[in-house]
Amino acid sequence: MSFTYDDVGATRERGFCPPGFHPMNVRTRIGEGEDVFRRAAEAVMTWEMHRTMGVGMETAADRAAPDVDVTVTLAGVIKAPCRVVWTVEEHRRTGWAYGTLAGHPECGEESFVVDRTGDGTVWLTVHAFSRAAKWYARAGGPATRGLQHAYARRCGNVLRQLCERENKEY
Repeated sequence: MSFTYDDVGATRERGFCPPGFHPMNVRTRIGEGEDVFRRAAEAVMTWEMHRTMGVGMETAADRAAPDVDVTVTLAGVIKAPCRVVWTVEEHRRTGWAYGTLAGHPECGEESFVVDRTGDGTVWLTVHAFSRAAKWYARAGGPATRGLQHAYARRCGNVLRQLCERENKEY
């Protein structure tokens, strides 16, 4: 299956949005320190953040890696086929992005990146560009984009809770 858009891998460039797509950038503070960064990075790379949110992540891979196919299932009804297009695992930055495949209700790409700034603050940034591909996504119009923003904010909130829960266990 091939991607449903041309600019594959473009979320690697922060803030890039191809013409005709809607941009999204949501940044959430997760916590502070190396331990929080490592925990958050692992939860993002292993699909744990998504699965904790109740999102189905059907994949044969234990971790995000380029060319890994993932079918995202929302509300047990919407199946959204994707493929991981890039990953990054650096000292202060870890994450990945997937692009849409045929059958996905949207067309575009979305990245999930955890980074630790110079002062030790840990952030999750969800960056995406998309446009409707199916009739029901087009019919939703601005409400569909609102749901995407709510989803991105929920990613950050769930990741923060996962990291806080781990800190309380020690």
